[in-house]
Amino acid sequence: MRHLFLALLFCCVFMFSNAQKPSDSIHKLDEVVLSDVKLKRYSNGYKVTVLNDSVIRKNGNSLTDLLRFNTNIYFKENGYGMVSSPSFRGTNASQTAVVWNGININSQLNGQVDFNLLSTSNYNNVTIRNGGGSVQYGSGAIGGSIHLANTLNFDKHSDHNIRLDYGSYDTKRASYNASFSNEKLAINVGAAYLDSDNDYKILGTDRKNENGAFKNLDLNFNLGYLVSNKDILKLYYQSFYSDRAFSSTLLAPSNSKYETEDYRAMVEWRHLHKTYTSTLKVAYLSEIFKYFENRELDNYSKGRATTYLIKHRFEKHLNEAITFNVITDYAYINAEGNSFDDPTRNAFSATAIFSHALNDKLNYNLNIRKDIISDFESPFVASADFRYQLLSFYALKLNASKNFRVPTFNDLYWNPGGNLDLKPEESYQIDLGHQFNFKNSEVKFNAFYIKTSNLIQWRPNAETGYWNPVNVANSSQYGLELEATVRKQLNENHKFLLSSSYAYTIANDDDKDQSLFYVPKHKINTSLAYDFKALQCFYQHLINGEVQIIGGDLRGYNVANLGVDYRLNNNGKLKYTLGLRVNNIYNKYYENVALRPMPNRNYNLNLNLNF
Repeated sequence: MRHLFLALLFCCVFMFSNAQKPSDSIHKLDEVVLSDVKLKRYSNGYKVTVLNDSVIRKNGNSLTDLLRFNTNIYFKENGYGMVSSPSFRGTNASQTAVVWNGININSQLNGQVDFNLLSTSNYNNVTIRNGGGSVQYGSGAIGGSIHLANTLNFDKHSDHNIRLDYGSYDTKRASYNASFSNEKLAINVGAAYLDSDNDYKILGTDRKNENGAFKNLDLNFNLGYLVSNKDILKLYYQSFYSDRAFSSTLLAPSNSKYETEDYRAMVEWRHLHKTYTSTLKVAYLSEIFKYFENRELDNYSKGRATTYLIKHRFEKHLNEAITFNVITDYAYINAEGNSFDDPTRNAFSATAIFSHALNDKLNYNLNIRKDIISDFESPFVASADFRYQLLSFYALKLNASKNFRVPTFNDLYWNPGGNLDLKPEESYQIDLGHQFNFKNSEVKFNAFYIKTSNLIQWRPNAETGYWNPVNVANSSQYGLELEATVRKQLNENHKFLLSSSYAYTIANDDDKDQSLFYVPKHKINTSLAYDFKALQCFYQHLINGEVQIIGGDLRGYNVANLGVDYRLNNNGKLKYTLGLRVNNIYNKYYENVALRPMPNRNYNLNLNLNF
């Protein structure tokens, strides 16, 4: 399979080098800087939130921090910097899809993405799409999807950014990003390193966070080449290395650690015609882990999953109002490790998307998908969404879908305990949204309902003495979400930006008639940014309601951060900014997961150089 993958990679490059001669369609190339075209064009009926560069820079250490303080997503974090998993509209971590430049990167081993193993430094934007998306993004997109994008800009430029941070608990961070382009070639490169002792004080005690040190290295390289006015070649590469201890709890010490290596590479060829677009992607994904029960010994368990993916999208413009898409992909996946007998999986899927703009006010999308997977039966899924611009400032949005999540390699093949008789999780959801856009403000209001069957849970087996995954549960989630953004500029010197969001979520285990664990009923985010000439200030506040845990409730909390940036030099080629950030400014004790206290008040000093 590896030789076939390399051969296809070579064929892609060969086709680019022999691409067609230039034509008059160059005006379309402004669209190809986005890797995930489906997200831009076929989400009209969905709530979509884009976090831009300025927001990302305020939460630069981890994707967890960025999303926790700027979205409605709740994160269950086993101590700061440790394993971090999301709850999106009351669903679990395996029911949230993470999409890297158009490719689903959820782990083939456990179905999740650890959000502390994704750096924000090397992405141009992060986009959150609420609602079921399994038709377009595959397994796991039940509660929503999170999109990480590296955009390529072909406007001639040469930009460099260096950021240096030092903070509490001997936390050190350094990153470098560069972007180059001319009329034919665009290149982005990035490197980010983070290292912390993470030995914060546990408030109310004389103890510190023990065995919590971590260090991460993230490397990125992205290239785009305009072969002709019709053809573009793009290459994406990312590698992430992590060496992380696992923190002790209040009751149990720990001396374990976890090492990971993640590699992602993709070649994309896009051919544009007046009436159609053809996009071919060939991707390689690898995830490797080593778990040390005792970090001082060289004994460890290990695992690896490798994915080879071929994906093609054909987009046909039938006329100015109607577009038809056919997406096919094939993936070969294999795993190896101490707890596996080298399982493999062949997966093929076919997707059709019909998009119709009835007029300037009303458009809709219809989507269907079928997966054929070698080791179990998968469901047929479908979705529909529409957007109606009732007034110049008001749009009504509606989407409904059937979604799914496939059993992972851990679920099926873990030895001992795997269950080959598992069925995929199936889910139905509906989402009604209202969007108001005024001159200096925007308001989004959504109501949603999700019903899921065949939930996969690991439970103890009295006969074998092992834990086994079984299809035992049905769940329902429903709630309301409100987002508001207000921009105000008093004059050339005074600029304000206020954004706030509120989520009300009810998540129930229908079989047991009880609330699902670690889903807050109430979650509120508020941030205020103020710019005055060379001075920039921001304040973030998070209110998280109580959550149900085994044996009771975990108390809610509120925590706030404050930051100040000052541009020391804003003239000439070299520009540099000095910043100070204070996290948990009110020095609140709180637990995100039971018996795992989060950091007390802490500080971060940073220097940004742009040239």
